[in-house]
Amino acid sequence: MLWSIISWIIVGGIAGWIASMIMGRNAQMGFVANVAAGIVGAFVVGLIVSLITGGGGMPEAFSLWGFIAAIIGACLLIWVVAAVKGRGRTKV
Repeated sequence: MLWSIISWIIVGGIAGWIASMIMGRNAQMGFVANVAAGIVGAFVVGLIVSLITGGGGMPEAFSLWGFIAAIIGACLLIWVVAAVKGRGRTKV
């Protein structure tokens, strides 16, 4: 259990960093935000996959599919956060 948590933190950090570069947000995001985006993104994608497949859940962190899921989830999370933040701004 502890190893699983540690592995998702490591994979989440790397996936979040890659996702922030893909989304063009690496300069604005720090290490903690990258790790959080990767972990939360992987959780969100895991939840979606679990709902679609009827409970299959997330693959292990150190698998190719787990890593890809974490990157996709982090990209989605970064996109949603940027969209919500952008809504509050008004053009003058």
